[in-house]
Amino acid sequence: MPNRRPRGYQPLWKPRARTRELLAAVDRVLARYAAQLPLTIRQVWYSLISDGVVVKEERSYKRLVEVLGMARRSGRIRWEALRDDTEIRAEPIAYAGPEDFRAALRQAALDFRLDRQAGQEVRLETWSETAGMVNQLVTVADPYGVPVYSGSGFNGLPAKRGAALRAAADGHRAVRIFVISDWDQSGVHLFSALAEDVTAFAGVDAPGTEIVFERLAVTEQQIADYQLPTAAPKTSDNRSFTGTSTTQAEALPPDVLAAVLRGAIEAHRDMDVLDELLEREEEQRRTLLHRLGFDAP
Repeated sequence: MPNRRPRGYQPLWKPRARTRELLAAVDRVLARYAAQLPLTIRQVWYSLISDGVVVKEERSYKRLVEVLGMARRSGRIRWEALRDDTEIRAEPIAYAGPEDFRAALRQAALDFRLDRQAGQEVRLETWSETAGMVNQLVTVADPYGVPVYSGSGFNGLPAKRGAALRAAADGHRAVRIFVISDWDQSGVHLFSALAEDVTAFAGVDAPGTEIVFERLAVTEQQIADYQLPTAAPKTSDNRSFTGTSTTQAEALPPDVLAAVLRGAIEAHRDMDVLDELLEREEEQRRTLLHRLGFDAP
């Protein structure tokens, strides 16, 4: 690693042998979870722990952050393979000219879709404590029309009230919210606080609507089944916690998490209803393209 903090691209970076070995192990992790990219750095770290490449110490995580930073700056690892989620964007919409706008209009027509939860008995949502995992969860949930919410919104009043307002706007159909959070004092408290607060708001905004919260990950059973890395509960956190050890949600292998979410969604979907809706969606998309003067793909 360079003595001073690097800036910009670093095409001349020459990692030492020990660092090259670590990067080779990272390559194996990224190849293993190619269908779930981009991964968060913590997901890579936990995979390396499970592979026996690094030990579960904060210094090994900090070193991995530095190495992956240089690996991306040098072009050794693709930028798109990892996700940091430290950026917030607010970009104005603009076009190069009429033809560019027409191309965007065609793409919008190609992207046309119906509400894929229409006709289902239960409306589903997915909430993730970790913002960096959202893209992976969206890959699974989006084909079913299931939205994904994340991050600090768990503790934000507008986000909790928003869940109740969505329930009301949906015609008081039953709602099931899948939650993915750490297995520790904070994650358990977060789950219960979320459920209690949303239910309380819904009691006023959507009275009579059934809202069920289901913890998808991480669970004690998953910790045992997949032998996830654990740590002792924080002694500084006095909130009640029945577990004897803690685990972060990012410790669960990405492909396992994807399978868990897909299974949970399909367990509450009438696939015949969804298939009929998708056929109608495709027919309406073709009609829309024709009316706008575009050829169907």
